[in-house]
Amino acid sequence: QVQLVESGGGLLQAGGSLRLSCAASGSILSINGMGWYRQAPGKQRELVAAISSDGTTNYRYSVKGRFTISRDNAKNTVYLQTNSLKPKDTAVYYCNAVILAHDSSGYQCYWGRGPQVTVSS
Repeated sequence: QVQLVESGGGLLQAGGSLRLSCAASGSILSINGMGWYRQAPGKQRELVAAISSDGTTNYRYSVKGRFTISRDNAKNTVYLQTNSLKPKDTAVYYCNAVILAHDSSGYQCYWGRGPQVTVSS
């Protein structure tokens, strides 16, 4: 069974930094795209950043220049370095990965449970 386990959330002041990590584990054959989404109270879940298997990245406009997504394929792990955090970045941050697992018929989308990131002004 495939699992995504995140770490790195917390409470901090505006201007601070956090590094979120998400490790995929289980019977994994291959991982395609990986990414981070976030959901603030009363709002829809939105894409923050994504990275393809060849390292191509894509960012939400509001985080460009402040957030950096990266991955370590040997560790099946994706990271999100968040800098210059703002109160509007407050949300639950969910890890996402498209994974081909043993005994599966194809690539499937998996989600982590999401660490809370709270930024105070």
